[in-house]
Amino acid sequence: MRTLIVTTALAVALALTGTAIAQSRTTVTVRGSSYGRILFDGRGFALYAFTKDAATRSNCTGSCAAVWPPYIVPSRPSATAGVVSSLLGTLKRRDGRLQATYAGKPLYFYVGDRKPLQVLCVNVTQFGGVWLAVRPNGTLVR
Repeated sequence: MRTLIVTTALAVALALTGTAIAQSRTTVTVRGSSYGRILFDGRGFALYAFTKDAATRSNCTGSCAAVWPPYIVPSRPSATAGVVSSLLGTLKRRDGRLQATYAGKPLYFYVGDRKPLQVLCVNVTQFGGVWLAVRPNGTLVR
């Protein structure tokens, strides 16, 4: 009986951990950085916008998306304090996956940001546009 209780408790703990991880991956937060308060995902990774993108359409695919992976989500992300929930949304990428958006701008990560709270690539021109961090009001950090 004791083994069953421990096994059940372990299964519940793993399920809750998986749920917490999934939720953190689909949450947008606001945190302080050397650029002021900007958007991060729930794990603490900076979110960027690309000036070459059209409103609600991503123009970063192929080798661009390898360096600037899109913020792929199963559904509209949730907002934490400081994030304007009505500015959150999604768009369907050419491959059919959903990408998170903020104020109509598709959101991306930068592969060089290897740990939470790193913001290493703001105001960088690459792949025909400029990459910028996003403020909670939806404007871009220049």
